[in-house]
Amino acid sequence: MSAILTVPKNLTEQRVMHIRIEDIRPNPHQPRIFFQPEELRALSDSIRQNGILQPLTVRQCGDYYELIAGERRLRAARIAGLRCVPCIVMEINDRNSAILALVENIQRQDLNYFEEAAALEKLITYYGMTQEDAAVQLGRAQSTVANKLRLLRLTEKEKNYILENQLTERHARALLKIANPEERMAVLEKITKLGLNVEKTEQFIEEKLNHAREQENFRKRSVLFRDVRLFTNTIQKAVETMQAAGISAESQKMQFSDYIEYRIRIPLNQKN
Repeated sequence: MSAILTVPKNLTEQRVMHIRIEDIRPNPHQPRIFFQPEELRALSDSIRQNGILQPLTVRQCGDYYELIAGERRLRAARIAGLRCVPCIVMEINDRNSAILALVENIQRQDLNYFEEAAALEKLITYYGMTQEDAAVQLGRAQSTVANKLRLLRLTEKEKNYILENQLTERHARALLKIANPEERMAVLEKITKLGLNVEKTEQFIEEKLNHAREQENFRKRSVLFRDVRLFTNTIQKAVETMQAAGISAESQKMQFSDYIEYRIRIPLNQKN
C-alpha cells in the first residue's frame, strides 16, 4: 500500500483566509502531547507585537475547520486574545492530515523522541504504512524509524522519568538492553544519581549485563554439579548394594579438572 503524501502544488499560491479561532478544532492526530507553558507565553507575547507571521494550515470539515498544522500558534493566539487567525485551507484526507501534522512537528523539532515514536507507530499501524514508507515520507533512514519505534517498549513511568531528568534518546535506547522493567528503573535512578553521560551509561549497563550472565553461568554450573553428585552417589550406592549381597564389587573414583571417571570391577566367579 503506497503511503506517499500528495500535497497540492499550488499550496503556496492559495489565498490566506482569516478564520475565527472558535471555528477551528484541534487535529485529533496531533503528535505533540506536551506544550511548554513558557514557550506558549513567549510566543503569545510575540504574536501581540508582530501578529502571526506564518499562517496555520487547516481543512474544512462540514461547518468547522480542523487544524492540520500550527497548534502551538493557535494556542498562543488564544492566549494573546486574538479572535481570528490567518489560515491556508487545504483539501486533504485524514491520512495525509496526520502525516502533515507529524512532518511539521518533526521539521520544527517540536516533538520529544517518545512523542515522535508514538506518532510513527500510529502512522504505521493505523494508516497502513510500512517502516520504509514512513522513512521515505519523513526523510529519515529506515534504521532511524526502527530505533524510534523500539523506544515504545519502555513503560510510561520510565518515559516520564527520562524526560523529567532530561536524558537523551541514546540513554533511552541503551536501557532497552535490559529486559526487566524493575531493573531498568533501578538503572535509571543510578545513572541520574551518578550523572552518567551516554558512553558511561552504555558501559555501566554492559557491565551489569556481563555480571548477570556470569551469575547465570554459575547457577547452571551449580545445578549441573548437584546433578553429577546425585549420579555419583547413585553409582556408589549400587556398588554398596552389590557388596551387601556378597558380590566382591570394587569401585575407584578419579576426579579430573573437567570430568570424573569411575572404574567398577565386578568378579564373574564369586567364592562361596
